[in-house]
Amino acid sequence: MDPLTLGALVAFATIIVLFSGVSVAIGLLIVSAGFLIVFDGMRSLELMPEIFFGKLDNFALLSIPMFIIMGASIASTRAGADLYEALERWLTRVPGGLVISNLGACALFSAMSGSSPATCAAIGKMGIPEMRKRGYPDEVAAGSIAAGGTLGILIPPSVTMIVYGIATETSIGRLFLAGVFPGLLLVGLFMLWSLYSTWRSGNTAVLTATVYTWKQKFEILPRVLPFIVIIIGVLYAMYGGVATPSETAAVGALLCLLIAMIIYKLWSPVKLWEVLRDSTKESVMILFIIAAAGVFSYMLSSLFITQAIAEWIGTLEVNRWVLMGAINLFLLVAGFFLPPVAVILMTAPVLLPIITTAGFDPIWFAVILTINMEIGLISPPVGLNLYVINGIAPDIKLKTILVGSLPYVACMVLAILILCVFPGIATWLPDAVMGPGF
Repeated sequence: MDPLTLGALVAFATIIVLFSGVSVAIGLLIVSAGFLIVFDGMRSLELMPEIFFGKLDNFALLSIPMFIIMGASIASTRAGADLYEALERWLTRVPGGLVISNLGACALFSAMSGSSPATCAAIGKMGIPEMRKRGYPDEVAAGSIAAGGTLGILIPPSVTMIVYGIATETSIGRLFLAGVFPGLLLVGLFMLWSLYSTWRSGNTAVLTATVYTWKQKFEILPRVLPFIVIIIGVLYAMYGGVATPSETAAVGALLCLLIAMIIYKLWSPVKLWEVLRDSTKESVMILFIIAAAGVFSYMLSSLFITQAIAEWIGTLEVNRWVLMGAINLFLLVAGFFLPPVAVILMTAPVLLPIITTAGFDPIWFAVILTINMEIGLISPPVGLNLYVINGIAPDIKLKTILVGSLPYVACMVLAILILCVFPGIATWLPDAVMGPGF
């Protein structure tokens, strides 16, 4: 059978299996085993265990559970509430200031946790009730937190970036740096929209906001200090030549656990066990998907599907930006149905040779891919952040949360267009710190 036809058959079979309700990792293994048996014989199954465990034999993978522990330990304390309260005291009199406070808190919390659901949960628990109390519409209160939570997979440290780096054998340090300015760009766009929407709606919440004295504003600042210490410690360890990204992840996890135990009195063995238990569950899930995706990639390569697709794309006489537009549309649709880790592991090995042949920087493309995955986090039918927000505020309908997040989806699309016109926003910092790359 022609490799391209076989590739279409694999894609169709994968969609059917994943929509059947099985887990992503199991689904990928089922599809891989089925096609290898049919087209390569039973002997190919002997290699599957070796490929499966070989994919996990990577030192960089140690950073995933460490960063997850980092996020879980912070999320288990009042850290998010303190961060939110500090920003709220300083911005409470600004029009739309409460929304801006929430978005700023999401950005800072993302820089510590690297987790989108953790960011949504930690900031949303305080932010949503407060915004509703101040008279902000439900769609604004819920949509801003849902969108702000997506920053967790772009602003470093990002588990998504680690997975992309492993899947494409790209420098994780460069990927982290590449996410800094695009992350700030998104924060800026989100805040600008919040200011505009507040002004347009004539929201009077600012007039009823609590007035804080200068003493109250300054006394809350020490609670923010631990966050700054963590961020500086992680960045210094990574880019000061002290440690590798994996070792840096361990430093960040240790700092977060110490802050949780010393400042937030998280001494209870039960609470510490919950942090480690939840971190282990999430880590195993991600590592299982990585290993299964390795088998899936082997199947695609063994049946010459990957090579055929790359060669076919290379023969198309289309403008490279038309090609990039088609890739973005594909990633956007994939993100509607699959979690970011699964999309990256399934598509990155196929797309990498295509984008490099077309002359695109793989570091820049990682940012574009991640923003597409952010859109998927607040878009049905999967839309993980929508369900997290609905769990925090069950009286707010999913439809209302979705409507509130749509303007922020437009901001993300605008950010992608800006990055296409000015790719240096993503590539300048990695090149400046670590030298020219692609």
